[in-house]
Amino acid sequence: MARYYKCVVLLLVLVIISQSCLCANSNVPCIEKERQALVDFKASISQHSSNRLTSWKGTYCCQWEGIGCDNATGHVVKLDLRNPCYSPYRQPREPYLYVQYNLYGQMACMSVQSPNVSSSLLQLEHLTYLDLTGNHFSRSSIPMFIGSMGRLEHLSLSDAGFSGNIPISLGNLKSLQFLDLSFNYDFSPSLQLNGDTTWISKLHSLNHLDLTSVHIKDTHNLFQVLNLLPSLLHLSLDDCELDNSLIPPHAFQNMTSLVYLDLSLNMLSSPILESFQNMTSIESLYLSGNNFTLVPSWFCNFEKLTHLDLSRNSLTFIPSWFVDLKRLVYLDLSFNELYGPIPEAFPNMTFIEFLDLSQNSLTSIPSRFVDLKRLVYLDLSWNQLALKDYFLSSIINSMCRLKFLILSTNKLYIESMEHFEISKCIRYDLEYLDLGYNHISGHLPTWLEKLENLKYLDFTSNYLHGPIPLSIGKLSKLHELYLSNNIFEGLIPESIGQLVNLTSLHLSFNKFYGSIPQNLWKLTNLRYLDLSNNSFNGLIPESIGQLVNLTYLRLSSNKFHGSIPQNLGKLANLGYLYLSNNYFNGVIRESLCQLVTLRILDISSNKLDGSIPESLGKLTNLEYLDLSNNNFNRFVLKSLCQLVNLFHLDVSSNMLDGTMSMEKGCHLNLQYLNLSHNQISGSLPKSISLISLSFSEGLFLGNNHLNGSIPISLCQIPLNSLDLSKNNLSGEIPNCWEDSLEMLSEINLSSNKLTGAFPNSFGNLPVLLWLHLNNNNLQGELLVSFRNLKQLLILDLGENQFSGSIPSSWTIDTFPLVQIIRLRQNMLNGSIPTQLCQLKSLKILDLSRNKLHGSIPPCIENLEGMKLTPLVPATSPIPFAVAPSSEGWSSQDAMEVVKGVELNYTKILKLVVHMDLSENNLVGVIPDEITFLTGLHGLSLSKNQLTGEIPQLIGDMKSLESLDMSHNQLLGKIPNTMSALTSLSHLNLSHNNLSGPIPKDNQFSTFNDPSIYAYNPYLCGYPLPNTCPGDLSHGASESKGNEDEDGIEKVWFYFVIALGFGTGLWGVIFTLWFKKNWRHAYFRWVEDVGDEIYVAIVIKVAKLKKMKMKRNHDHE
Repeated sequence: MARYYKCVVLLLVLVIISQSCLCANSNVPCIEKERQALVDFKASISQHSSNRLTSWKGTYCCQWEGIGCDNATGHVVKLDLRNPCYSPYRQPREPYLYVQYNLYGQMACMSVQSPNVSSSLLQLEHLTYLDLTGNHFSRSSIPMFIGSMGRLEHLSLSDAGFSGNIPISLGNLKSLQFLDLSFNYDFSPSLQLNGDTTWISKLHSLNHLDLTSVHIKDTHNLFQVLNLLPSLLHLSLDDCELDNSLIPPHAFQNMTSLVYLDLSLNMLSSPILESFQNMTSIESLYLSGNNFTLVPSWFCNFEKLTHLDLSRNSLTFIPSWFVDLKRLVYLDLSFNELYGPIPEAFPNMTFIEFLDLSQNSLTSIPSRFVDLKRLVYLDLSWNQLALKDYFLSSIINSMCRLKFLILSTNKLYIESMEHFEISKCIRYDLEYLDLGYNHISGHLPTWLEKLENLKYLDFTSNYLHGPIPLSIGKLSKLHELYLSNNIFEGLIPESIGQLVNLTSLHLSFNKFYGSIPQNLWKLTNLRYLDLSNNSFNGLIPESIGQLVNLTYLRLSSNKFHGSIPQNLGKLANLGYLYLSNNYFNGVIRESLCQLVTLRILDISSNKLDGSIPESLGKLTNLEYLDLSNNNFNRFVLKSLCQLVNLFHLDVSSNMLDGTMSMEKGCHLNLQYLNLSHNQISGSLPKSISLISLSFSEGLFLGNNHLNGSIPISLCQIPLNSLDLSKNNLSGEIPNCWEDSLEMLSEINLSSNKLTGAFPNSFGNLPVLLWLHLNNNNLQGELLVSFRNLKQLLILDLGENQFSGSIPSSWTIDTFPLVQIIRLRQNMLNGSIPTQLCQLKSLKILDLSRNKLHGSIPPCIENLEGMKLTPLVPATSPIPFAVAPSSEGWSSQDAMEVVKGVELNYTKILKLVVHMDLSENNLVGVIPDEITFLTGLHGLSLSKNQLTGEIPQLIGDMKSLESLDMSHNQLLGKIPNTMSALTSLSHLNLSHNNLSGPIPKDNQFSTFNDPSIYAYNPYLCGYPLPNTCPGDLSHGASESKGNEDEDGIEKVWFYFVIALGFGTGLWGVIFTLWFKKNWRHAYFRWVEDVGDEIYVAIVIKVAKLKKMKMKRNHDHE
């Protein structure tokens, strides 16, 4: 007991001494010279960031933030200005903090900013610790004078905005133990280590060296020098552009004391690993982001290894010897090419705490996986793991230390999670649960409310349904909730307002309806809110202005109405605002123009009206502005001159008038401008570059009232898409498009009044995909060389006055990918060139309304794009073809005559397969080879001079929906095989010399209009008035046959009735008379006979009705 009291007394004495030392330290005044040096350093800091140093005042500098003094002498020995928001890149971080940091940017703290490091620090002669990490010194060089601070033991200049060469004077710091020059890479040139690095060998006490992201490719002897540092324990050469050729074979041979090595994000391959064999003391090894394909088995000799990162390489399997790394607590194999099952022995790694196997192709897990009881972090996302509900159930029921569980984007099949039981331990530990992009059904489980420390919950893209339970409000520590792309329905519960820590809420792509609960607008910590693609309705209340921290707001594709709230203007941090596809009305409020941090504003597809306010020009950070599909009536383009960051502007589909005039000196940086579908008039500016120097995404001015000519200056701007269609433009198309060789993919000048010839320069655009010049007055022959249009998909020259013949040079070499050629309504003559048959991707060929002559070439059977293949079912409306990307097709259109009507195909254009050769002077027979085009939806050969019979195999063209062979000289019978065309809904065979009966089966029974067969004098049968010879006698014979058959049926009918009656009567009598058990059996038999009689009567009645109808038809 006495010993116990002595220990207590000693402890009290130590506490008193320590307190007195602390008090002494706080009372020791600064050395005046050093205090003044610190004041001078503060004066060099930019005024707007000096609030970091607000405590730097008075005489007691040892009390200033970041300053440490020697207790005895009062000398400043420590200057720590490390940015408090700075987080080391390589250290394992909680993913939750990582998500927060990346989603919302740096937190609300400021770095020290200065043009350079003040030389006043030289007065701190006793300084041993200097840390300027995470600040900004404006691309200045590391000052040479730091090499004179000979007492320094710790120097950290990481991520501080330095550039240029690392001064060799740092070699004078003989006492230096810690040197961190990492992450000074944001500028050009980045921090560099050049030439002879012998000076590093003078740092004999150095145990920590971090050169991450330093340019070291031009050093001569770095690795030889590093081998001369006997105390080196920690070495980071992450992201230094190293490859095997820059590292000597025995570079790490003498680094036997090395504990930490980071060579991540280089270009190293497996052979370099052989030089690691002597690093027997290694504990942490980071090799992420290289080109390693395998890891040598002797790695298992690293008995002290605790952290191993091989992520972002090209490993294909998990080595079995991993389980021999008994001390391993951290293993990252993510972003590799691992496939197959996780090894069964994996659960033997019982010390593992951090395990990341994400972004691979793993298919199954060991049965004893839940034996990894120490796991704190588990990420199996983005694999092909076929997991059942028992796997998840067993994890949450047994892994007590788990804080982060990420199983997203796998094949996790769960019908319901309601029956899961969670352990008492995990309910307090689990903070991060991500089960998104799986196959989870049922309701959101109520046991989630027991996860008291849950901060992140993600069920995105599953099959959860029903309402959000009221118990969601019990997750009081939740920061992020992702429930998008499920089948949730109903109202958002009021309890959502209890999630006061919520920063991110995603409920998009569900079936929620009703108004948004008022409690939601009280979640003042929200930064990210996405309620898009639901059925929410009602007004957006002014209380939305309470969400002052909101940076992202998406309410698009709902049923909100009323005006845009005035208080949106109070969301001073808002950067992204999406209100499109609703029913908002009224004008754009001036308060919206106060959101100076806004980068994206999308209020398209509403019912807004009035003028577009010029005050939008105040949104100087705006990059993307979409006001399309509203009822705006006034817009002044030059009002946006101040929006220097704007690259996307869409005000299409409004009622805007006025012109496109711009002031001199006003240059926007637009990449995309869409003013189409308005009432803009006047001519295009002579110098279109006044609007923008580049429209690399597109310039869309179609469907307006523009007039005048196309300015030559358009050719001088890098354009990707140009749409001037449906205006009143006149004159010739400028022939100056050579400068657009590498950019221009779309030209649409259709429906104008353009004249002249086809420009030669159009034939030399190698990336051109879509060319629409239809519906103009262009003329001349198509003599231009098209040899460089290798990517062309649509060539539309219809409705012009082109003459001459179709070029025979249009071959597979010219148009290897073309899918639509449209030359209708021109003055082309000559024959159809056989070279067109080489265009295997062709899906629409329209040569109608020209003056073509000759026959239809049999080689059309080679048009593979118009065929069905075994890969495409016969019932499918989509034929085989080289399927283009959907991107771009949605904005294309083409006019085709189908089913006798002009149809403008837009969204389904890429699915249409059609051939129109009508209204020419074609002669000869229809080639049998045309029936090989089994994918055709429409075929029109009308108004030619075709002769012969309709091909017998036409019934093979099962995709045909429209067939027009009218106004020719066809003869013979309509093939019965045409009855197989079950998709046919439009047929015209009129004005020919066809004869014989009209087929009656399938679709032909639905063709009731006699005009489709008119002017075929020898054609007969329904629906024509003239019946075919033999129809009557055949009917009479059939009638007599039916009557004979009916007589026989009558005899059998009465016989069956009599037999049934007699048998039943006597059977009943005798059964009742003799045996009780027989009586029951006979009753069952009589019931069966009764059923047979009933069926016979029904059949007889049906035949009698049919016979009567037949007789009536014959009499008519």
